[in-house]
Amino acid sequence: MPPVDSTIQRLRELPRPELAEEIETIALEKFRAVLLMDESEDLPLDVSYFDLGLTSLRLTEIRQSLEQLLDLSINVSVLFNEPTILHLVDHLTQAITDQSQNA
Repeated sequence: MPPVDSTIQRLRELPRPELAEEIETIALEKFRAVLLMDESEDLPLDVSYFDLGLTSLRLTEIRQSLEQLLDLSINVSVLFNEPTILHLVDHLTQAITDQSQNA
């Protein structure tokens, strides 16, 4: 896995549609790992985390992992205000876009 610095730099340089795709891929990888799902298993993007079987503890693990990988601070309320992977991806994409524009 490439260093975090090079990953986040590469992400910041992507156009928004490609950035959203990359964030979705990263998020799905994290969620599948915590849910013990195989890469080939379908993981719906528009279903609540809790309906997928996640607990608050597991969600915190995912948040911490994404924070470290994306070099972002993710407020815990985002996970409850954006309760699906799709909403989280949109939020993270916007946060990285904003960060890039302010850099």
